[in-house]
This record gives sequence, structure tokens and C-alpha cells, in this order.
Amino acid sequence: MCIPAVAHRCDNFYRKRQRCQGIDLNQASYQYFGGVDLMAIEGLSHATVLTIMSEVGPEGFDKFKTAKEFTSWLRLAPNNKISGGKILSSKTPKGSNRLKIALRHAANAIGNLKETHLSDFFRRVAYRKGRATAVSATARKLGVIIWTMITHKVAYKPSTECLFLDEKRKLKLVQRIKKNITKFDLKLQDVGFVTN
Repeated sequence: MCIPAVAHRCDNFYRKRQRCQGIDLNQASYQYFGGVDLMAIEGLSHATVLTIMSEVGPEGFDKFKTAKEFTSWLRLAPNNKISGGKILSSKTPKGSNRLKIALRHAANAIGNLKETHLSDFFRRVAYRKGRATAVSATARKLGVIIWTMITHKVAYKPSTECLFLDEKRKLKLVQRIKKNITKFDLKLQDVGFVTN
């Protein structure tokens, strides 16, 4: 007897959900934030954008002078305890709000994406520090990106020219070799390269 009731309840749920699909949330958030498209950031869902709209709003971002203040309010910035120029601890402070939870969910979703700027950042941090720390770091980065986009009214531009550590080492090695070739005035025949 219980199974038909559950099926009936699910049918009502899906009918209600279909009725609410008339709102174009992309367009609504674009107008709400004054021409800033937050949905361009990979990993952000409609629920995250709705949470940003309800928790902070466009005028709320003006209360924070810097992105650091905004991420500190979200409890995503590390609390660095420094004594004598040495960092003693840098744990993220405890405390939570709806926006922090939404950004952490978005960061966790970014960790499952492939070949994006933020997912590469997530994987680099996860390799060094673990997945939990990578979620917090990516959520903080999302907070900084969102604050910058809304306060400065700029579009999201992921950096595509980001070089990884092995590529940087390779470029430095090539520069060092070129410098030594000019320094010692070497010819291709001296090095052992054969030209035809």
C-alpha cells in the first residue's frame, strides 16, 4: 500500500517542479547583479546563485572593501597566527553560513570537472593537502572571483595561459641553455648538432 502513495507524491513533486521552470534564472541573475553573468563560472549552479542573491545581494558586496574582507566574513580565509615573522598556524576559522556551504558545494562540484582552470587549481591543492583543504581553498577562490565580478562589473575570464611547474622548469632550462651558448660563443658543430 505504501508504494503507490510514494509514486503519487513523486508525481506531484515533478509536476510542481515543471510549473516553476518558467523563470529564466540566468537572465534574472544577470539583471539582478547589473550585467554580471555569474553562471559563466564553471561549477556554479542555480542554487548557488540564488544563495548569493538571498544572502548578500548586489548592495551587500559594497560593504566589503576588499575580497579578503569578504572571504573572511564567509569564514573561508585562513586565520594566520604570526609571531616573529613565522606562521604558527593557518587554520580556517570555525563557523558557517548558507553562502559558505553553497560555495563549498560548488567547489566540490568543480573537483569533479575535467580540464577547467578551477578544476586544475583544485587538483593541485588536493594533491598537496588533501580533498577537504582543496574544497575550502577553491571555495575561497570562488568567493574572490564573485566579489571581483560584482564589485568591478567585469566578466569572468579564466586564465588559459597558466603554466604548470614542469612547463616553467622547461622554459627556464631553455633560457639557461641559450644564455650559456651565447656566453661561451658555441657553434652548432661544437655542441654536436649536425646540420645538412
